[in-house]
Amino acid sequence: MATEPLTRITRLIYAAPALPLAMLGLPLLVILPDFWAGPMHMNLAVVGFVLTSVRIFDVIVDPTIGRLSDLSHSRFGRRKPFMAVAMPVAAVGAIGLFFPPPGAGAAWLFVFYALVTWGWTALSLPYWAWGAELSDEYTERQRITSLREGGTILGILISAIAPVALGITSHVGQAHLLSLLTIGLATPFVFLALVRVRDPLPVRRSPPAGLKPTLQLVASNRPFRRLILAWAVNGLANGLPAALILIVFDQILHMPKASGPLLLVYFTAGVVSVPFWLKLSTRIGKHQTWAAAMAMSGVAFAFVPAILHAPHVLILFGIISIFTGAGLGADFTIPPAIQADVVDVDEAASGEQRAGIYFAAATMAQKAGNALAPGLAFPLLGLVGFSTHGGNNALQDGVLLALYCGIPSALKLAVAVIMRRFPIDRAVQHELRAAIAARA
Repeated sequence: MATEPLTRITRLIYAAPALPLAMLGLPLLVILPDFWAGPMHMNLAVVGFVLTSVRIFDVIVDPTIGRLSDLSHSRFGRRKPFMAVAMPVAAVGAIGLFFPPPGAGAAWLFVFYALVTWGWTALSLPYWAWGAELSDEYTERQRITSLREGGTILGILISAIAPVALGITSHVGQAHLLSLLTIGLATPFVFLALVRVRDPLPVRRSPPAGLKPTLQLVASNRPFRRLILAWAVNGLANGLPAALILIVFDQILHMPKASGPLLLVYFTAGVVSVPFWLKLSTRIGKHQTWAAAMAMSGVAFAFVPAILHAPHVLILFGIISIFTGAGLGADFTIPPAIQADVVDVDEAASGEQRAGIYFAAATMAQKAGNALAPGLAFPLLGLVGFSTHGGNNALQDGVLLALYCGIPSALKLAVAVIMRRFPIDRAVQHELRAAIAARA
């Protein structure tokens, strides 16, 4: 494990790939179904089936990539070889996905969506694990993840602004622009990181544990169990508003075009808040800072029903978006730094550095929370007879608001409670590093 602090330029070079990689999220999540169901004339049900089929394999792909990168041991490092191979695979997938030939069918969609999805996984999981291994110091880990995840939020913000700034309104044009921007920026940024940033290799004093002992140790890691629970609950809390925001602005506020500017406020607040959370986590600790941020988000979002019929509702909604967007900044930057400390618990017990499998498990927890959101929200709305075409009664609107802001607010407060007494603080992490050094 590296012990020397990184220079600012090294941290920046490491964090730079996060910005373009985040820019591909919008076309993959929002534009892709409409692109293939619209210009490509594919049945929407077929599109949904193919996309879901690819994501089902994440249950196998994520832990496999995480564990293989943990076991990797080359003269270039552990994480770099995976990223070097995954980058062109993901790029080919993006080109095939958004620049298909006429008449491309379900098989084409499956192959190239699989390439970009699994290529992105093979790139991102080693990338996150790499960041956890660049330093063994409590605060330095927060600096690294703050810069990287601040770049992620900025990339999301740019992906929303760039098409508007360039006057590109069609989904086809937006998909083309963002996929080319992602590849054009990610290629040099990833290459520079691979060349300029160290990828420390652990000293192996015994053969790596098999899959079963590894999973047993991961499952017995109590701080990790608490963190992954918080990650899953928070994923659901973030997924519900994301799935329902357009419906709320259309059916409750009757201002569908206002969602765009308010989302810009939300993500801008996330970017701007990152230095504040970094400073606060240095003073009071990472888990306390995340708990405070989640409590702030939960309380702020709970005010949404009270402002819906107030004068200047958009201004009030913008104020709420500032607070919840700031909470997003904490969501992105703090849990990965806590995850690096959680991995120390495993290393102290096993003598093996396995950040890859831990970040794979955390990713799966977030995906599960996000995936549960529409699976919970839309059937419940259907059960009460809610219609996206209007004419809903007070009960139906109330269920929509409960799912949009009521349940997420309660879940955010639950995350704050879960993390309030998290067992790893600065002192405990220093003790873990001392135990690891003594074992070595």
